[in-house]
Amino acid sequence: MLAGRWLRLCRRAVHSGSVRGGRWGTTLAGHSSRKCAIITVVPHGGAVASSRLCHSGLGDLYEDERVQRHLQQLTEEHRDLIVKLQQAYLSESDRKVLTRRHTELLPLANICGGIEQALKDHEEVVSLLHGSAGAKGEDEQLTQLLNEEEAQISAKILALREDLIKALVPADPLNSSNVLLEVVSGRTTGGDICQQFTKEMFDMYQGFACYKNWDFEVYNYTPAEYGGLHHAAVRIAGDNVYRHMKHEGGTHRVQRIPEMGLSSRMQRIHTGTMTVIILPQPVEFDVHIDPKDLRIDTFRSRGAGGQSVNTTDSAVRIVHLPTGKKKTGQKSCQAAPGS
Repeated sequence: MLAGRWLRLCRRAVHSGSVRGGRWGTTLAGHSSRKCAIITVVPHGGAVASSRLCHSGLGDLYEDERVQRHLQQLTEEHRDLIVKLQQAYLSESDRKVLTRRHTELLPLANICGGIEQALKDHEEVVSLLHGSAGAKGEDEQLTQLLNEEEAQISAKILALREDLIKALVPADPLNSSNVLLEVVSGRTTGGDICQQFTKEMFDMYQGFACYKNWDFEVYNYTPAEYGGLHHAAVRIAGDNVYRHMKHEGGTHRVQRIPEMGLSSRMQRIHTGTMTVIILPQPVEFDVHIDPKDLRIDTFRSRGAGGQSVNTTDSAVRIVHLPTGKKKTGQKSCQAAPGS
C-alpha cells in the first residue's frame, strides 16, 4: 500500500528549451551532439516537480542566489571606485588602473540602476491597479491604460535582466587589439583553385577593412599565376578589430570549377583549401611588480674598466624572488683606440 504511493522518478535527457505545451522532447543520453540538460520527471499521480531544473531564457538566471551575490559585489566595487577616484593623492598609474576598472563596471551599474527604477515604476502601477479594482465608467479606461503600462514595464524589466546577464560575461581583453592577418593557399591539393580562392579571400578582407574604415597595411604579397595568390600578410588597425576578426582563423575549403588556369579546361569540380591566420597585436602590456618581491644587490664590476670600476660597487643585480629571475648591469669603461 505504502509502496504504491511512492512516486516513481525517472531521468530523461531533454534538449534545453524543448519543453513546449507540456510535452517533453526526449533523446538518448550520450547519443546526441546537441547540448542536453538532465531533469527529473514525475509521470505518475498528476504530480509535478517541486522546482524547475531548466530555464527558458537569460532573465531566469537573474533570480539565482549566486548571481545576486556576484551582482552585489560588483555594485559595491563600483561604488568604492567612485569614492577612490575622487581622492586627490592618487598616483597617475593607480588612477589609470582604477579608471579602466570603473569603465568596465559602468555599463553594468547603469543596467542595475535601470532595473531598480523600473521595479519602482512597476510597484507604483500595481498599487494604482489595486486602487482602481472594480471601477466602472471612465475608471475602466484608466485601468486598461494601467494594465498596458504594467505589461510594458514588465517587458522592460525582463529585457534589462537579460542585458545584465550578458554584461556579466567577461569581455576578451584583446578585443580592442589590432590584428596581424595572413592568408595562405593550400600547398598539397587544389592548385590553381586554391590560389584563386586565396586571392578572393584576401580581397574580401580588404573590402571589409575599407568598409569599417580600418587601416590595411600590407607586409607581404606573393602573387601566383592566373590571378591567384600564394601568401599575403597584412596588419589591420582600427576600433575593436580583433573582436570582429578573431573567429575568422582556420582552414577554409572550396569546391568549384576553376575560372582560369589549366584546370579550368577540364570543366571538372576541384577541391581546394586555404588557411586564414589571425593574431592579435596588443597595444601595451600591463606588468605589475611588487617592490617587496625584489632583492637589489650591489657588488664590484668585473672585466676591463680601470681601477675605479673594479674597486667600487658599480654593478647592480635585481632578483625577482617569486620566480628567481635576475638581471645584472654594471658600469664599464673602455679606452679609446690608440690611447
